[in-house]
Amino acid sequence: MSDETESKTESRTTRFAQWLMDRESKRQDKESNLEGMIRLNLFLSVCTLVAVAGTTVSHYLMMAYTWL
Repeated sequence: MSDETESKTESRTTRFAQWLMDRESKRQDKESNLEGMIRLNLFLSVCTLVAVAGTTVSHYLMMAYTWL
């Protein structure tokens, strides 16, 4: 009887551990997707600034980037 209970506990523990691992994997995928969206937004914002204000803004942005 104790073997049966022990295997049930291991099974529950194993399933719980697998669930935690799957949840963490999904969270990391979501973060990497969010990171890509932020980069795209930054790129499009810079393109918009350059299109509106011209090359002066692009020069200022390059100077600011080199100072960082």
